[in-house]
Amino acid sequence: MDTASSRLSLGRLLLTGAAGDLGRVLRARLAPRCTLLRVSDVATMESAASGEEVIQAALEDRAAVHALLQGIDAVVHLGGISTEHPFDAILQANIVGTYNLYEAARQHGVKRIVFASSNHVTGFYRQDEVIDATLPARPDSYYGLSKAFGENLSRFYFDRYGIETVCLRIGSSFPEPKDRRMLATWLSYDDLERLVVAALTAPVAGHSIVYGMSDNTSTWWDNTPARHIGFRPQDSSEPYRAAVEARQPTLDPQDPAVKYQGGAFVRMGPFE
Repeated sequence: MDTASSRLSLGRLLLTGAAGDLGRVLRARLAPRCTLLRVSDVATMESAASGEEVIQAALEDRAAVHALLQGIDAVVHLGGISTEHPFDAILQANIVGTYNLYEAARQHGVKRIVFASSNHVTGFYRQDEVIDATLPARPDSYYGLSKAFGENLSRFYFDRYGIETVCLRIGSSFPEPKDRRMLATWLSYDDLERLVVAALTAPVAGHSIVYGMSDNTSTWWDNTPARHIGFRPQDSSEPYRAAVEARQPTLDPQDPAVKYQGGAFVRMGPFE
């Protein structure tokens, strides 16, 4: 990727969730653009390369999170639980943890956060609907609820304290689409990088919500309200369509995972 925005320095950047699948992808891609890349996760991470700091911390540990934000210009917040879990686990990592991050950002004067939200904030819209970020949330899971909370929290911190946030409602970011749902929701790794860099370098971000998807032929999401961010996906799921449809030739329209945009998340739980 070689665009004007990608060549801009990202300064001193904190990447949370750096041990996760997308965290590892972005760590390698963002590091060359940073004065310093500080990476954090509750899990073990690879040792620091030149220009990196590696700090193991739990998001629910308020003092540890406050230390993470010291001397940081911007944050890419991928940290937390990324799938459906019992509410108590979601509460600590995704709700308490996100509050700790924003409060630390306020205290340390951080002015831009890229928040990894999720398409599961709107998972109970149907697959025969095309929606945009101006419509009400319809979470499909405890996980989706936690991301809706994060979006509302980031709105509050923008309105009251001026901390800009770009909320990324990430679809399905994998090397290639795995099933027919992902023909609509797929986000390539290159487009993920383009999305995060655009969110960090947009001259004015305000409080914005962007669906994280590639330039797929079929999709359920309209990013028109977020065009000011400057994200222009360049990849598409279309080259994978024939192989995906051959693997999954029929779908049951009565299956909630086929009916609703959230897919399998709409039928997960309850947890004992």
